[in-house]
Amino acid sequence: MRYEGTITISAPRGVVWVFLTDPHQVAQCAPGVESVETIVPDYKFRANAAIGFGSVKARFTGVVEFQELEPPTRAKLKAHGDAPGSAADVVSEMVLTDGPDGTTEMKWSVDIVVLGTLASLAARLMSSITQKLTAQFFDCLKAKIEA
Repeated sequence: MRYEGTITISAPRGVVWVFLTDPHQVAQCAPGVESVETIVPDYKFRANAAIGFGSVKARFTGVVEFQELEPPTRAKLKAHGDAPGSAADVVSEMVLTDGPDGTTEMKWSVDIVVLGTLASLAARLMSSITQKLTAQFFDCLKAKIEA
């Protein structure tokens, strides 16, 4: 599954960058994230998350790594998570540019591959639920950064 979009955040690019590259800050907005632990500061993190697709629920443990960082413009990260009988791989990228009147424009993309039991049982629900969770994430993100 691939998702992408652009959002405008009413804050300077440096402020947006600092928030978005801090996994503890981002975790506050990521639906289902229960904990985040730093493995290598500013580079590698472990996270636990519980995600439900209808009646199918899974608890993932995963590792997130920044693959590319070009402060305060671009970041790319890769994540792999395991749940009993399932796995997920995610590659996400963001590009920040200055917008008008001190705003920041963020172009983002994410590629998600889900394998195993979760993929087979919840395949028809994944797209709509993922879109809903993505909207919740960005609404929270904007609210926290703009506060």
